[in-house]
Amino acid sequence: MNIPSSTPLRFSPTAEWLEADGLGGFASGTVSGIRTRRYHALLLTATTPPTGRYVLVNGFDAWVETPAGSFSLSSQRYVPDVVHSDGARRLEAFEPDPWPRWCFRLEDGTCIEQELFVCHGVSVVVLTWRLVDAREDATLWVRPFFSGRDYHALHHENSAFRFEAEVRAERLRWRPYPDVPGVAALTNGEYHHQPDWYRRFQYAEERARGLDDTEDLGTPGLLRFSLSSPRRHARRTTTGEAILILAAEGPDHRVLPSTTSASKHLRTLRTAERQRRQRFPSRLHRAADAYIVRRGAGKTIVAGYPWFTDWGRDTFITLRGLCLATNRFDEARDILIAWAGAVSEGMLPNLFSDHGDTAEFNAVDASLWYIIAVHDFLQAMSAKERKVTPQDRQTLQQAIEAILSGYAAGTRYHIRCDTDGLLAAGQAGVQLTWMDAKVGDWVVTPRIGKPVEVQALWLNALKIASGFAPRWQAFFTRGFAAFQERFWNETGGYLHDVVDVDHQAGTVDPTLRPNQIFAVGGLPFPLVTGDRARRIVEAVETRLLTPLGLRSLAPGEEGYAAHYEGGVRDRDGAYHQGTVWPWLIGSFVEAWVRVRGDTRDAKREARARFLDPLLRHLDEAGLGHVSEITDAEEPHTPRGCPFQAWSMGELLRLSLIVLADK
Repeated sequence: MNIPSSTPLRFSPTAEWLEADGLGGFASGTVSGIRTRRYHALLLTATTPPTGRYVLVNGFDAWVETPAGSFSLSSQRYVPDVVHSDGARRLEAFEPDPWPRWCFRLEDGTCIEQELFVCHGVSVVVLTWRLVDAREDATLWVRPFFSGRDYHALHHENSAFRFEAEVRAERLRWRPYPDVPGVAALTNGEYHHQPDWYRRFQYAEERARGLDDTEDLGTPGLLRFSLSSPRRHARRTTTGEAILILAAEGPDHRVLPSTTSASKHLRTLRTAERQRRQRFPSRLHRAADAYIVRRGAGKTIVAGYPWFTDWGRDTFITLRGLCLATNRFDEARDILIAWAGAVSEGMLPNLFSDHGDTAEFNAVDASLWYIIAVHDFLQAMSAKERKVTPQDRQTLQQAIEAILSGYAAGTRYHIRCDTDGLLAAGQAGVQLTWMDAKVGDWVVTPRIGKPVEVQALWLNALKIASGFAPRWQAFFTRGFAAFQERFWNETGGYLHDVVDVDHQAGTVDPTLRPNQIFAVGGLPFPLVTGDRARRIVEAVETRLLTPLGLRSLAPGEEGYAAHYEGGVRDRDGAYHQGTVWPWLIGSFVEAWVRVRGDTRDAKREARARFLDPLLRHLDEAGLGHVSEITDAEEPHTPRGCPFQAWSMGELLRLSLIVLADK
């Protein structure tokens, strides 16, 4: 959909907005209002937070009738790539803060403002419309679209879908499927039951990703609202605001008040949510809040929206920025304590299933990142003069001991401390490092042997543990010496990516990848300093650095992919073969300022060169957030998940810790 050039839109019509509920559910969409993903939804709830996600209300059509005619406020894309109706062309302005707000200018001069926000801690979304100008009265019609499906799936016309609505004054209730949460509504609109199917919605982003892209949605009826211009009566001012509050029903169905009017409840919700958001010191702090959600009685971190839940590796990497840089120490403590009890044979789970608690232990580095997160948490608590209880300290240290003991003795997937003190890992058919793309039986970057960033994490973990358990010092000393001897590539002027490839002693993989940066920056203790460190940073800067992060493979290397596009196999094949990862920028910049003496001048230059492009990106794709990946080559088109936790976390860590004046 092309917006007329005369329309002063600040954001691209395809840019995406996100409203998260703190439970793992959310609402999301595009500036234009055209849904381009199966995940774009008006009401998406997590039945077992943060998993068990269902799309309940996908979207809506809306139009306004005035004496001059009928004017659409919405647009949908249908097969075959047809946009109807023309509401997006009337979009005059959009603002994402403090929540999404659209302004539509109709042909007769009428201006309609539409707002949407999600309430924190409950599966409730609030939609309102009002006349901005003092013009003639208007009638608003809204037709909601329902599915009731798993958020990864697509919905199609079927005879089991139930259109029936329970109507009691301002309260409505629908339950399309008996085994899916129902939808409750509180509204000052007039409901008209007109059940129908709207067929063949088409999602452009799904199509571009080589996935199924078409679905059918059920619509039970219409809501009619009378919009009146602001006018003063004898005792009050009325604005004629149209209100639609939607909620995913909980076990007891009491998700909305039984007696309060829609207008009164709106005032309560709007005031509470505005005050909550105003307490965040900055836009970055507010964005960080979207990823910290409930799991059981505790908290966890969602790896990204719209399709990720909580992952072990992502949680521990992200926690340092989302929680520690923003002084959210209580949440950091709760997350670390909760994960402390999940150590199994030295490993922490990297993933829980979307439906249930089945854990996958397919990460060699997740447990090591946990130790880094614990160290940084304890250091931050000490710096802020906050106490850690002896019981908590003991719990965290016991988890560290369990991890290192399991790795030292040997555990799953041939993970073991080798005789040289380095950590070996990997077996055919399993992806263990963060470069974990796998298509069927094809592991794209297996990196079996001794990957460089795994050694940096392992040696940092040993150094940390030796502070309270001296026996780990000998492990560190032996491994550190082997690292210095075995990883340096003098010809290239940087570090090998893997040594003892496929567990073959003495073999090396000299491929230039960004993983080596963790030997210089990003972790508490650098393993390489001096001239070698400077040469590493120079090599990474020259061949891997882009405005939004580091390439995962240098141009010219075998298998390099300039663009992340095509079907699943094509995209996963390019995922770590050149594709840019913004989360790596934090460790690179930390290395960059370290080799320049960590001076104020170096930090000032780093902010201008490396931080400012990331800050500009906040207005380009997932509004207020940082993308998961971008193409390796210009214009570095954002790809993947538009709202990525570790990208956001590293931006916060970079801004508030690494480049902060001390």
